[in-house]
Amino acid sequence: MPDPNTNTTGWGLIAGNGRFPFLVLEGARSQGIDMAVIAIREEASPDLGKIASRLHWVSLGELSRTLELLHEEGVNRAVMAGQVKHNKIFSAIRADWKLAKLLFSLPRKNTDALIGAIARVLEDEGIRLVDSTMFLKPLVAEPGVLTRRAPDERESEDMAYGLGVARQIASMDIGQTVVIADRACVAVEAMEGTDETIARAARITGGKLLVVVKVSKPGQDMRFDVPVVGLPTIEQMRGAGATALALDAGRTLLFDRAKLIELADAAGIAIQAFPPLAAPEPSDASKGISKE
Repeated sequence: MPDPNTNTTGWGLIAGNGRFPFLVLEGARSQGIDMAVIAIREEASPDLGKIASRLHWVSLGELSRTLELLHEEGVNRAVMAGQVKHNKIFSAIRADWKLAKLLFSLPRKNTDALIGAIARVLEDEGIRLVDSTMFLKPLVAEPGVLTRRAPDERESEDMAYGLGVARQIASMDIGQTVVIADRACVAVEAMEGTDETIARAARITGGKLLVVVKVSKPGQDMRFDVPVVGLPTIEQMRGAGATALALDAGRTLLFDRAKLIELADAAGIAIQAFPPLAAPEPSDASKGISKE
């Protein structure tokens, strides 16, 4: 049912790749909201045209055109949803004059700095960027064990170690995922993304059992770059010999959640979500606590 406190007009979606934009559109529609969509040509799926009644395509770097289209559509609140691959932002981008000026003004050229600056430009134009999960609350991981099987003692120890490492790199805006084996950090995510980081860890270890840890950034801005786990990540873990996944509760989206948990259970993968500053206690895991 539509939320009576939600104004159903003036909404826009800036769409990158993956399922995220589709889920936001579906969630918004369930509340009676018809969003205007600005889709990034190099990233977004052509299938958006099948469900979006108002769809415009822009190239990566066309900030001025994006603002023009948002104003033409009467947008005053917008959601950013869908990944724009970090390496594309800094290698393949052809910036228009407005974005080029913005890039030149940034003291740091990391993703947070760039997207944060774009958010401020939107605000200056009278367009408020809102929490990208606001239409997807059922998909946000809650604290606790999410699978039938809880992490065992080995996995819990690797999670505890990995959470400390991952939060350090996340605080520096390097990446949000690490892969651990026997309390040693095997792979650290940079711009390649979670799934490629897991694949690299498997190549390095050559068959060791792995634990994947994915966290949010300190003071995570829920308007953009929110951690996401989907079916491809679980498939990648299964192929890589990764037996457990640690997440930040309240700040991580689980796409296709029911199927994701089912796939993890079938593969014997344990998934546990922790409050952003918490870590597992190995003694708890060894008691065999699980979610049935």
